[in-house]
Amino acid sequence: MSNTVNWVGDPAHSEVKFKVKHLMITNVTGSFDDYKIEVHSDGEGFNNPEISFTAKAASVDTNNEQRDAHLRSADFFDADTYPEITFKSTKYESAGSNGDYVLEGDLTMKDVTKKIKLDVEFLGVHKDPWGNAKAGFSISGKINRKDWGLNWNAALESGGVLVSEEVKINAEVQLAKG
Repeated sequence: MSNTVNWVGDPAHSEVKFKVKHLMITNVTGSFDDYKIEVHSDGEGFNNPEISFTAKAASVDTNNEQRDAHLRSADFFDADTYPEITFKSTKYESAGSNGDYVLEGDLTMKDVTKKIKLDVEFLGVHKDPWGNAKAGFSISGKINRKDWGLNWNAALESGGVLVSEEVKINAEVQLAKG
């Protein structure tokens, strides 16, 4: 990259969340409280960006300590053995004229790496009252948790399963130019 511009995630103004169906009737929302986002772009306009995301698996938070402990266990993230969940971009391209993009990359959990595709809405760049450049993005996508070996489940007497295989990803990200 000739004129590299570096950006970092602003955790005070960002959130990384996921939703999973529970009992086939409601969604449980979770987040990661300890994560890092870095973006290196060619110039000011997020051209050819290199995007990396790292979350500490042990920082998973669903607002229920018993469930969080189960998610940290070997049944799910196995946070003691695999402490980080990572994403590295491989492609970022326009999906239309409205600031919509498609972000592709490699998601690694439990030492398994799979390609994923995420929808990105670029919300613009503004300066805060102190003159710092900030950029906003809304990101969404879906993955199948079993693709990464997160296989635990329980059958329901009425049919179906306790925890859906589909995981919805939603992130609101503010980057600070650095």
